[in-house]
Amino acid sequence: MNIRLYNARILTMEKNREIFEGEIWIQDEKILYVGNGQDTHETCGSLPYEGILWDKEMDCGGNLLMPGFKNAHTHSAMTLMRSYADDLPLDEWLNHKIFPIEAKMTPEDIYHLSKLAVLEYLTSGITAAFDMYLTPETIADAFDHMGMRCVQAGGVNNFSQSPEMVEEMYLKLNKKSPLQSYILGFHAEYTCSRELLEKIAALAHKYKAPVFTHLAETQKEVKECVERCGMTPMGFLDSLGIFDYGGGGYHCVHMTPEDIAVMKKRGMTAVTNPGSNMKLASGIAPISEFLQAGVNVAIGTDGPASNNCLDMFREMFLVTGLAKIKEKDASAVDAMEVLKMATVNSARAMGLEDADVLAAGKLADIIMIDLMQPNMQPVHNIPKNLVYSGSKQNVAMTMIAGKILYEKGAFYTKDKPEDIYRKAEAVRNRHSL
Repeated sequence: MNIRLYNARILTMEKNREIFEGEIWIQDEKILYVGNGQDTHETCGSLPYEGILWDKEMDCGGNLLMPGFKNAHTHSAMTLMRSYADDLPLDEWLNHKIFPIEAKMTPEDIYHLSKLAVLEYLTSGITAAFDMYLTPETIADAFDHMGMRCVQAGGVNNFSQSPEMVEEMYLKLNKKSPLQSYILGFHAEYTCSRELLEKIAALAHKYKAPVFTHLAETQKEVKECVERCGMTPMGFLDSLGIFDYGGGGYHCVHMTPEDIAVMKKRGMTAVTNPGSNMKLASGIAPISEFLQAGVNVAIGTDGPASNNCLDMFREMFLVTGLAKIKEKDASAVDAMEVLKMATVNSARAMGLEDADVLAAGKLADIIMIDLMQPNMQPVHNIPKNLVYSGSKQNVAMTMIAGKILYEKGAFYTKDKPEDIYRKAEAVRNRHSL
């Protein structure tokens, strides 16, 4: 399908490229052209035919086109527990409320609940999710059915999944469809035996692949690991060779300078989840320290049971707002840096280098931001407006792989929203929540 988006402001997120007025051409799932519309001769000359017959032309009305946000950490199907077990500390919330319900969830439950999360991602301009949950195959099926891009990380622990399953999914889901991929991972140091962790390390070395996990989320987690192993979680996991080929940690709240140095050395990503960390009173991640050390920082919402919404605008504001409080410095973590975390950096963490910026040859994962809203006016500085005053109400369109899945409040997915809501409600009723 050939689509032309014109009369737009364009933020490509390419380094040192300012916002400009122009247009974007899309051919099937990829971007064909990005520019001011005055230099299209070379692009047209490279086509095997004269001119382009547009299937759709959209006047963007001066609104902003930019890369979609990449949600670099989430547990989508936890939509089931949204607002079910709030106002509890993490260990009690997890062990006494969440784990017992998860033990009863079926693959079909997770399929329908993941679809519900996808609808919310689309309204927030999120074009890819980095998911970790219980049944990878039904998660991939749900995202594929919805037309949503998903990268999954293995979630092996002492109670569910296994290193053998992680390897099977790694080999299988990376071939499933262009929208689906899979990265090695495990739940956390504190939920995995040393034997399990050594098997994950062996997989990392076998495939020369990165590994992701929950890391240093709470003080208790770090303290207990030091008591057991004589090292922080970062130090212990690195000593096993788990991160020899990179990867990353979700949360990364309680990190020592030595931990941060290891992350830099291994080329790892720190995925910050400020909404969840604040709600569960886990703490504030040392974002400024990561940036100063040259560590890649990405942003995730975490799951909808601990956040409780899947809203990248709220996360972006919290990343910079909490950093300013932590550093007692209003200039800490500039808005443009935060916008980079939510797009380019998160894409890099997820292995989506072909969806990081808007450029010819890149994947057409594009969102349109409605600037003709009170919270976006007057237009002094668009990146700062996005981070400091932007909200989901400004998402006018979400396109993934060249297909418009959400536009001006309407969903263009295979399933109707009301059918997805009804299925989710049926799951809730069956579990008596």
